[in-house]
Amino acid sequence: MRIFFAVLLFSINCGLLKCQNPYLKNGYGYVNVDGGKIWYGILGEGTKTPYLYLHGGPGGKSEGGIYLNGISDERPVIFIDQLGGGLSTYHEDTTLLKVNKFVEQVKVITNELNLNEFYLTGHSWGAALALEYYLKYPEGIKGIVFNSPFFSTPIWVADCDTLITQLPKSTQYDIMVAEKTNTFETKSYQDAMIIFYKNFMIRSKDVNWETIPGYELFNSSFNRENISGNNFIYNYMWGPSEFSPTGTLINYEINDSLRKIIVPVLFTTGEFDEARPSTVKRFVSLVSGAEYIEIPNSGHASNIDNPKILIKAHRDFAEKIDKE
Repeated sequence: MRIFFAVLLFSINCGLLKCQNPYLKNGYGYVNVDGGKIWYGILGEGTKTPYLYLHGGPGGKSEGGIYLNGISDERPVIFIDQLGGGLSTYHEDTTLLKVNKFVEQVKVITNELNLNEFYLTGHSWGAALALEYYLKYPEGIKGIVFNSPFFSTPIWVADCDTLITQLPKSTQYDIMVAEKTNTFETKSYQDAMIIFYKNFMIRSKDVNWETIPGYELFNSSFNRENISGNNFIYNYMWGPSEFSPTGTLINYEINDSLRKIIVPVLFTTGEFDEARPSTVKRFVSLVSGAEYIEIPNSGHASNIDNPKILIKAHRDFAEKIDKE
């Protein structure tokens, strides 16, 4: 009987009347977690359903999501630097490098901000983290955008192997030798990485982040000098490059869990992305009613190669759901 009344009360408070988010303001803050402090930042203000952005990596940083400033005129956008990278506490504690630990970091932020509903969006590894979070804490998630998603290491490796066949024969050979001999520090392998990344990661020139509107959010933080990725985490959990996984995620697979999603979903990926369009379309087929947008002339970093299309995709997705 108590459960019935609790559900009824929730339905009245958050269903018929709709739970309203607290008023979010531009700014940033820190929240204590196991192992240090998590940095979060907010662009935009108001009570309209915000976007919560999860960056790639592992060991990355949230500044790559600054393109979402393009929708902060109509709703707040929340950024999180996962523990160990960006403006959060740097660490090399392997006991903290568990998927469930990353999930709980996100939960700490949603609790801190008292979010009643939000859109969840993740890029690459951040897409896997978004799915992991949804599976454990689905409450309040109004929709999910998976950008250039990673859900399975075996699938990712197969896709990268396919892309490598498009590179010069000498580059293919250098990669093969390094992977067989476990020698990833050689100049030949590092050069091969650069060639791969120019084709499938960032196809345009590197961006000057500090010229992008909204970047002052990151500059305003007191430990601005610490804004960087964490190569230790990347290598420990993933490996020496995008296409040579050797870390703790080497057998990671969560793609079948996409079938469990019951909220609206949008998938995006670049035309020349490591998350190959054919693969992402297979992921789309696992989610009832999911939408798909391919970002033209883009690699894995469509936020750099073609941000206008990506911004529009996010804006249209949220506006459509808000009207329902």
